[in-house]
Amino acid sequence: MKHTEWIIDTGQILNTPDDNIIHVLEFNHQNDAEVLSAWAKHLRNHYCSDGDIDDLCAGYGLSRRDYLLQIIFPDSRHPPGPSVRVGDFGEILIADYIEFILNYVVPRIRYSHKLNRNQSPEGVDVIGFQQNEEKPSPNDKLITFEVKCALSANNQLTLKNAVRDSMKDFSLRKSESLNAMYQRLRERGHNDLLLLVQRFQNKIDRPYKEISGAGAIHSTNTFTEEIASNVITTEHPNAENLYLLILKGKDLMQLVHSLYQRAADES
Repeated sequence: MKHTEWIIDTGQILNTPDDNIIHVLEFNHQNDAEVLSAWAKHLRNHYCSDGDIDDLCAGYGLSRRDYLLQIIFPDSRHPPGPSVRVGDFGEILIADYIEFILNYVVPRIRYSHKLNRNQSPEGVDVIGFQQNEEKPSPNDKLITFEVKCALSANNQLTLKNAVRDSMKDFSLRKSESLNAMYQRLRERGHNDLLLLVQRFQNKIDRPYKEISGAGAIHSTNTFTEEIASNVITTEHPNAENLYLLILKGKDLMQLVHSLYQRAADES
């Protein structure tokens, strides 16, 4: 996806008080209509495929645009809709980073089963897989990632809270989320991904390397290096395999709302 080319590794490294490394990335988004349109379609298809939308909105008597804005996408004005919208956006952007830059396979089924558009989905935020050979290998990787955002208001605990939730992923939520992912892929006929998910459901019999990720997304005006000083990783059960990042960019709140609006307008 072209928009991931706007994610730039600054080379800047921050350190937690217990000497874990935090990668600092810049998101230098541009006013490129072609790239933004492709990105908006990509975002829209996380919630509703273009092939299904006409059937799904027919009973409401709504246009595609109004169906997306009124029924599917998190609300842009009334709480908690805006914060949920930001959270969804952040998770999808990090999923794109993990897939298109870190080269994991990241199934996209998390947002299409929402019962409440203004509620964040339960479970692990992002799950990705790397299997480089046909047969399972201990060198295969599973990455779970938790994402927190502060786009309009200052919050210096974003990465700390992401690390906290990452601990829950490693200890509790991974197995449940893999099960939910498998069921949804099976229901949708994505048989090509079922064996891949199965490969990572039993770490004892089929060992693999597990990466625990935690990320914070900030607009430039809400970012300070103090974010790193709040992060303690020694209690994390997978502390030796932590991947920590901060992604920052200008005017990200405006970008979020304009991208959702474009996704509806161009549906």
